[in-house]
Amino acid sequence: MDIKAAINEVEQNIAAAKAKSNRAEEEVLLIAVTKTQSADTINEAMAAGHMLFGENRVQELLAKYDLIPGAIWHLIGHLQTNKVKYIIDKVAMIESLDRLELAWEIEKRAAALCKIMPVLVRVNIAEEESKFGLREEATVGFMQEMVNFPHIKVMGLMTIGPYVCDAEEIRPVFARLRQLKDEVASMHLPHIDMKYLSMGMSNDYQVAVEEGANIVRVGSSIFGLRN
Repeated sequence: MDIKAAINEVEQNIAAAKAKSNRAEEEVLLIAVTKTQSADTINEAMAAGHMLFGENRVQELLAKYDLIPGAIWHLIGHLQTNKVKYIIDKVAMIESLDRLELAWEIEKRAAALCKIMPVLVRVNIAEEESKFGLREEATVGFMQEMVNFPHIKVMGLMTIGPYVCDAEEIRPVFARLRQLKDEVASMHLPHIDMKYLSMGMSNDYQVAVEEGANIVRVGSSIFGLRN
């Protein structure tokens, strides 16, 4: 897999999707998802000029962290409360806040470091039983609770859509999350800055960008199929 060429192709596809949705001037962050990838492979992406990576598992992030100096990390997978202490000083953003218990732990650990932790709230917008995240109808109430966490900065919403063969089938799901983001933004809550909409992976990131995503999480289209 030519990682540099793959990154360039994904970025060109993102640019085309932005142009199609009249968002050509907006920035879309490309997170290269490193689940099961070796440090050597990730360093190859770094050598190609890519700095932003997403890891699903805390254990994998910790194993790679010191081997990839200069990388910017997002924790994008489900986060257990007892693992927060290990990554609170290592990640630029936690994209998977989905319950108050986790918010209290992030608040405690961030306060101890005198830092503000950027997070995205994970919404199970398609209501899949197999996936984590808030239900759509619970999201506004959860956001209202988040004003009580001064060391957490909510920066937007994240979802993992259902896997479909035809990416067009998932477009209504992404559109609903964008509408929910706009609804929360209109409330002007303290500590809430609805800047980001993280949705779309290798099979559907172009549709996600067309529907308003400004963070996409792409793994296999950059690194090839996982072992």
